[in-house]
Amino acid sequence: MPSNRWWPIRHVRLFVSQDNNVIQVDSLIHAAWVVPVEPRQVVLPEHSIAIDQGRIVAVLPSSEAKSRYQAQQQMDLPQHAICPGLVNLHAHSAMSLLRGLADDLTLQTWLQQHIWPAEAKHVRDEFVEDGALLAIVEMLRGGTTYVNDMYFYPEATARALLTAGMRGTIGAAILEFPTAYASNAGEYIHKALAARDNYRHEPLLQFALAPHAPYTVSDSTFEQIVTLAEQLQMPVHMHIHETAQEVNDSQQQYGMRPLARLKRLGLLTPDFVGIHAVHLDQSEIELLAQHACHIAHNPSSNMKLASGIAPVTAMLATGVNIGIGTDSAASNNRLDMFTEIRSTALLAKVQSAQADAVPAWQALEMATLGGAKALGQAHLFGSLLPGKQADLIAVSLDQAETSPCYDPLSHLVYCVERQQVSDVWIGGRHIMAQRQLNSINAEQIVAKANWWRDKIRNQG
Repeated sequence: MPSNRWWPIRHVRLFVSQDNNVIQVDSLIHAAWVVPVEPRQVVLPEHSIAIDQGRIVAVLPSSEAKSRYQAQQQMDLPQHAICPGLVNLHAHSAMSLLRGLADDLTLQTWLQQHIWPAEAKHVRDEFVEDGALLAIVEMLRGGTTYVNDMYFYPEATARALLTAGMRGTIGAAILEFPTAYASNAGEYIHKALAARDNYRHEPLLQFALAPHAPYTVSDSTFEQIVTLAEQLQMPVHMHIHETAQEVNDSQQQYGMRPLARLKRLGLLTPDFVGIHAVHLDQSEIELLAQHACHIAHNPSSNMKLASGIAPVTAMLATGVNIGIGTDSAASNNRLDMFTEIRSTALLAKVQSAQADAVPAWQALEMATLGGAKALGQAHLFGSLLPGKQADLIAVSLDQAETSPCYDPLSHLVYCVERQQVSDVWIGGRHIMAQRQLNSINAEQIVAKANWWRDKIRNQG
């Protein structure tokens, strides 16, 4: 029996032309279904998307689109659902080169005994660019069109994103202790601002201040970050309340929990994105909502490092905006947003003991519009509305694993695997066509990743 979500709205229009003239556009994509995310819970059967100069011009029934528009390029996708490109709200892209280096460990053991020593030996500009390109191949193939990144050598990540034609917010990591990249917090900040200045006019990129975590950044550095964020209107991204140990250590060192300390220092604003937010009490959830902060939920990484399950249902009920992230391929091993979307929905049901917690439409919204809102970019992407950037993906639903299809929205969350993403557009540019990347050479990037593997294995 067909879902009552989409058959009755067969004739819903998101655009109505004012005249009967044929309109010239760059591209016209016809699909079995369009899932626009806005309006909520809507699926539009046999609809098309008209694109011109990188933006969505119209979303309308295919029969009408074919008579109203003439396009330089037309594409028929009779077995596909089109939805907004996925927004990976938290990643350390370059760490793809450390995938599988250290597994089945707690966060602090994983960081202090394995990851930080490996980074000290190997992380340089070339490592970051090569690692970011490897991550971009994986993310694009999985339908991710925007990544919110945090790592060293931000200009190397910027080059990788621009080479691939992918959008990103580049968070330049800020810590107190020295690394090969910088010797102290002041130098981290200086280099972060220099990277922003060098790439600030690139339309695919924006920059953020990214203090690593409350336990690696001092009060005085946080005060500088608050001032800079206000002056330069830069967002702030930071790991918070990831583990119980982090919360307990903060209480011992500062006499308060990390979020209370951040509030005292003035970091909690609508431009603040907290990453993980696993160990929160109700008063802290209300504090996040009161200050209109955003959260990047990373379910697979949280599970793999045994950090816990973030109180997603409680945060949503309180009005906190949540996006979804993968974290790094070193702590997750996959940069697969479809896995994260499914895990988000299922974990919320288990934690709340409510089968209707985070329904499919809401999980998809978190992975698209929720991430765009967190980045201050919801007016540009995150849903398929006329006037927004044409960042969209096509997902094939004709395989055995997704047949029969009663409800495409449900399938996008509970059935689809990333290999079913056939096509990706960013700003109207056809970045991936029928699983083939057009902007970067995946084989060369994988070969370079294997070169790094041999180097790291031989040098420790």
